[in-house]
Amino acid sequence: MGSATEKLSLISCGITTCEGCAMELIGRVTLDVLGPKTIILTPPSCSAIITGYGRETGWRVPAFQSNLENIAAYCSGIRVALEVQGKDNVHVVAFAGDGGTVDIGLQALSGAIERGHKIIYICYDNEAYMNTGIQRSGATPLGAWTTTTPAGKKESKKDIVGMLRAQGIPYLATASAGYIDDFRRKVERAKDVDGPVYIHVLTPCATGWRFPPKETVNIARLAVDTGLWPLYEVVDGRLKITRKVKTLKPVTDYVQCQGRFRSISADQIAQLEKGAEKLYQELLAEEEKA
Repeated sequence: MGSATEKLSLISCGITTCEGCAMELIGRVTLDVLGPKTIILTPPSCSAIITGYGRETGWRVPAFQSNLENIAAYCSGIRVALEVQGKDNVHVVAFAGDGGTVDIGLQALSGAIERGHKIIYICYDNEAYMNTGIQRSGATPLGAWTTTTPAGKKESKKDIVGMLRAQGIPYLATASAGYIDDFRRKVERAKDVDGPVYIHVLTPCATGWRFPPKETVNIARLAVDTGLWPLYEVVDGRLKITRKVKTLKPVTDYVQCQGRFRSISADQIAQLEKGAEKLYQELLAEEEKA
């Protein structure tokens, strides 16, 4: 009982995240898998609520808050310092939102992957700049309301996973707060990769997406079941789908339960559905070919 209690306490209880926060869930599972020999870095973001701004922090492992644009560079420096000290049993983890990953932090992330540093980069994607007022990011999907896209975003979501895969990263995966066992297994695999790891996790935000907090996990699962967020991993270039969906559910099931899509048009829904079907069929074909 004592060891189990210690394992669960790597993030303090009573953190002031929003009700139904998927980001906190992902953080707790990450440290549950990686254990105390972990250094975790967060940029200014929702995860900064856990890191804190003064002498107190919610993490029960060494933690540091980087600037928004350079978390991967900080991770690189820490990894090199550990190597100089001969410490190869410490995990260096970037825990960042979509704004600090697909937009402002992309250059540093790409550089760290190009240099091959052994870091685990986890992007909890809540599809907007939630911590500063729900502004649009490159990860915001087509048709979604934000405070800077009041009529709905006109552009499609940035394919950050495809971009990083093109760099030849040794391990890359998508995950979802709705399928925690799948995420847990991918973090377990990340522990043993001798090089950079990137895991992109869908983390629904009840506050910004406009749904009841109790529906967080259901909505995360629905994104997978509609094909909008397929779950797969790429190991040394070889793709494997980690959750097969026999028949994709209609995208309308997903958008109708979120207030952020209140202005989405029928044409945009059709575009999302067509894109989801196309991507899923491409993933199936690639997996079968391999």
